[in-house]
Formats: sequence, structure tokens, C-alpha cells
Amino acid sequence: MENDEMLHSFFSEMKKQDQQLEIPEFPETKVKAINWWLPSGIAASFLVGCFWFFQLSQAPEAPAEVIIISLEQGENNEQQIIIEEKAFIDTWESTTSSLLTDF
Repeated sequence: MENDEMLHSFFSEMKKQDQQLEIPEFPETKVKAINWWLPSGIAASFLVGCFWFFQLSQAPEAPAEVIIISLEQGENNEQQIIIEEKAFIDTWESTTSSLLTDF
């Protein structure tokens, strides 16, 4: 109990001393406002950069000539590779059509 009273009296004296202290007045600080043009300029340059970076690329033009590589089976089950160069593809045969006829 004695310790409690000592602590209580110690802190009450400190409170009295603190109440007598003079607190200096601090000057008010002004908060600088960000100019409106700075963020809008950053956003505008970001948008222009996005449009420039992600431009839609044009589809490449088809070549004027087409190379056709085909594998044909000749007499005695000989296989031959035939390479042709044409201006266009006139016929097209499905690669799986042989599965219907061979089996």
C-alpha cells in the first residue's frame, strides 16, 4: 500500500509540474496543392504511349507465289516429294482424305 501511495503522489506532482509548462505555439504549415496539369499530363502521355505501343498491326500481304510441297506414292510403293511453285492454289486436297480411301 505504501508503494501505491508513493506512486500516486509522484505522478500527481508530475502532473502539477506539467500544467505549469508553457507550450509554444507552432506556426501553421501550408499544404502545397499539386497542380492539376501535372497528373493530367502524365495520364495523357500514358494514353498516347499505350496507343503508340499497341497499334493494330496490319495483316501481312499474301505472297504472290505459293510453294506447294506434296508427297506422292509412285509405282512399287516409291514415295516422291514434288515441289511446285504457282501463283495461286487451284486445288486443295484434305490431308485426312487418304484415311477414308486407304483403310
